[in-house]
Amino acid sequence: MSGWDEGAVFYSDQAQFPHGGDPDHGSLTRHAALRKFKEFVRGFSGEKGDFAYRESLVHNPDHLTVAMEDLDAFDADLADKIRKFPADYLPLFESAAAEVLASLRSKVASETGEMEEPVTGDVQIFLSSRENPASMRSIGAEYMSKLVKIAGITIAASRVKAKATYVTLLCKNCKNIKTVACRPGLGGAIVPRSCEHVPQPGEEPCPLDPWVVSPDKSKYVDLQTLKLQENPEDVPTGELPRNMLLSVDRHLVQAVVPGTRLTVIGIYSVYQASAAQKGAVGVKQPYIRVVGMEQTREMSSNGPSAFSLDEELEFKEFAQRPDAYIKLCSMIAPSIYGHDDVKKALACLLFGGSMKRLPDGVRLRGDIHVLLLGDPSTAKSQFLKFVEKTAPIAVYTSGKGSSAAGLTASVIRDNSSREFYLEGGAMVLSDGGVVCIDEFDKMRPEDRVAIHEAMEQQTISIAKAGITTVLNSRTSVLAAANPPSGRYDDLKTAQDNIDLQTTILSRFDLIFIVKDVRMYEQDKQIASHIIKVHASGAAAAKTNDSLEGENWLKRYIEYCRVSCLPRLSEKAAEMLQNKYVEIRQRMRRQAHETGRSAAVPITVRQLEAIIRLSEALAKMRLTSVATQEHVEEAFRLFNVSTLDAARSGINEHLNLTPEIANEIKQAETQIKRRMGIGSHLSERRLIDDLTRMGMNESIIRRALLIMHQREEVEYKRERRVIVRKA
Repeated sequence: MSGWDEGAVFYSDQAQFPHGGDPDHGSLTRHAALRKFKEFVRGFSGEKGDFAYRESLVHNPDHLTVAMEDLDAFDADLADKIRKFPADYLPLFESAAAEVLASLRSKVASETGEMEEPVTGDVQIFLSSRENPASMRSIGAEYMSKLVKIAGITIAASRVKAKATYVTLLCKNCKNIKTVACRPGLGGAIVPRSCEHVPQPGEEPCPLDPWVVSPDKSKYVDLQTLKLQENPEDVPTGELPRNMLLSVDRHLVQAVVPGTRLTVIGIYSVYQASAAQKGAVGVKQPYIRVVGMEQTREMSSNGPSAFSLDEELEFKEFAQRPDAYIKLCSMIAPSIYGHDDVKKALACLLFGGSMKRLPDGVRLRGDIHVLLLGDPSTAKSQFLKFVEKTAPIAVYTSGKGSSAAGLTASVIRDNSSREFYLEGGAMVLSDGGVVCIDEFDKMRPEDRVAIHEAMEQQTISIAKAGITTVLNSRTSVLAAANPPSGRYDDLKTAQDNIDLQTTILSRFDLIFIVKDVRMYEQDKQIASHIIKVHASGAAAAKTNDSLEGENWLKRYIEYCRVSCLPRLSEKAAEMLQNKYVEIRQRMRRQAHETGRSAAVPITVRQLEAIIRLSEALAKMRLTSVATQEHVEEAFRLFNVSTLDAARSGINEHLNLTPEIANEIKQAETQIKRRMGIGSHLSERRLIDDLTRMGMNESIIRRALLIMHQREEVEYKRERRVIVRKA
């Protein structure tokens, strides 16, 4: 007799709960639940003694976020009901919140002297919970119609549609009007077969199925469907990532763009997939009706509020240390020995320069692009993997396995609605982060052209299938490539070794040539370092420390990127200008002397690159002005990377030793003697003849290369035949 004195004696709860006095639902009737929810919203006080939900309702009258832990503390029975029967109890919770809001409002109105009830809209309840998300694979039939919590990455979002909450029906015969409630989520409305109108004598009775939907008089809310895919780190080895359909409504619509990591609480429900599957009536598609979601990664748009005060103090303290720069560089890829300049460049890439908007609307990029070019087994891919783990947002792709559409964006047709929609590729998903492209030289040229625009203008323009749009891709590109012959060949020129077009090379701020140099001392140290890493002793001692370091580094990079936007000081700008002019002069002199331009062009883009590097170095120290010392370090990095690459190759080996230079001259003379102007000769035969005269084969090849550069000889028939030119 528990429900006797609740005013629920003549009350039937058949409509809401078809089970009547269902033992599952216990003694909690609908009326009692509504009253408890009202008590909770009005009277729950937090640890500080404030009425959190009441305050929140007054400030945001249209939605209210409720923590499940608070509901547990207030009434465990109620929280349990919401977990088990969310579809029944959540509408009650929402109407309770709306009633509480009306009562709070009416007090305010009464003080002004007007005593009317204020009009309040619906209140949407969002749930949040601190429990661990379940795996997408473990959710099965036993979770049906219960609350579940899952995490993942959104990969697609549909257009916003209007979903009817109440459908207004009109009888064709007697013009009788009836409103029918719609099931929430992706469910439809159940339309009755017959009209209740009692025909008068002489009047024609209403036929079966007389109802016509009148869309204008129905009530609608916004609805959007999202596709959530498992986080890459949660996918078991050798499996494909699963995805789940989500439906969000009202205030959650358009809160999420594809590529965002989400944690979602929702009701696991089903819908009839399509009319095509007429045979299997019992088979339905699962989806999750979202009742609360949070973005797991705080994007930079939210500002620095995501960091606690202690963290900020710790970061600022670290930035003041004199050895902050060296310490940061030592944190980057600690398992790799040597390559100090590459590590410094990667530190600059992770922190990035400052993006600038000019008054005329032009945007200058602040992201730094780095290309690592060199021999196999020089830890290039290892660097890429480290950056992918450390950068706040990162995508790792390999050159051969990625197409132009996969890097930029692809147009896909939706199966159900047959409309086209865009799915972002690697460059769009990593907006605000880093794209690591391995095997950059193995990419097809037409695919490589697709990222030109993304690297300099930081946008991706698309015009296909009737969709014309521009997507943002403010990303840094870190690429690794091998020279065309597999190893870096010192006998060849820089042009032959790098073998990428000038158009793409000029977009990279730093180009590192990583050579595998054989030196006794260095080899010994590298070998001992690698053996230490493999013998787990060194690794195990550092595991907990390094993990903390990696996570700390990630947070520090995020904090610096959000809170610091340095600019050049006047003295530094003046110094930069002089140095740039000096480099251009030197390059011009070199071009005059050798008669050829450098393999890596030095253009205004390289000047901008040095400015960005200076800003990134200032950002590491959290200073707002880039000084002369920052510019000097940026120049040093630029010198050891890009300028070194521009100078590398054969023209450095001309002046190795006077003896070799002399031998090459002699070989040239012999070749000219052997071949008259305009005569043809096979390369093999020429080399055989000259080696019989006691010359070294590599010297003869060098001499031929130099003559080929000066255009005194040229190759024909796939470099087998040499022709002497005038």
